[in-house]
Amino acid sequence: MEWLIPVIIIVVILVIIGIYFWATYNSLVTLNVRVDEAWSDITVQLKRRADLIPNLIETVKGYASHEKTVFEDVTKARAETLSASGPAEASVAENHIQSALKSIFAVAEAYPQLQASQNFLRLQSDLVDTEDKIQAARRFYNGGVREFNTKIRVFPNNIFARRLGFTAREFFEVADANAIAEPPRVQF
Repeated sequence: MEWLIPVIIIVVILVIIGIYFWATYNSLVTLNVRVDEAWSDITVQLKRRADLIPNLIETVKGYASHEKTVFEDVTKARAETLSASGPAEASVAENHIQSALKSIFAVAEAYPQLQASQNFLRLQSDLVDTEDKIQAARRFYNGGVREFNTKIRVFPNNIFARRLGFTAREFFEVADANAIAEPPRVQF
């Protein structure tokens, strides 16, 4: 009978440890899926913006067809955005697209008829809305990454998180913060 109490204590400790590992693993999986979902939201918004750009280019081309290099730069930046496969590549593409959009809006400022075009104004409005959605999606993604990375780095989770295949995720940060300090100017 004396041996029964230590056995019960050991079993209870093992059950508590098992429950802890089970709960921690499930929370890590949940956070990982949440980060994947947040990244998917970013890619949807980046795709939406990329889909708006050809219409914007065509509208501006109708008024300023001689600005060929600006249109080529925007097209290249759009393609780079669509081909980005992760936060690091998307960050570089984000810098290029912001710069290209600033150039196209700078060209548009020289054409009053373009500024009065309802199509151009609608595209501007859609672009501003999309930029806001990209920023919101980026904040949500980075918040999820922060939570996930913290969870896998705190003790005792850090002991077994890597062994279970959980590694730190990349934040979606823009390499050149000055490039996005101001959104593309779309007021006329």
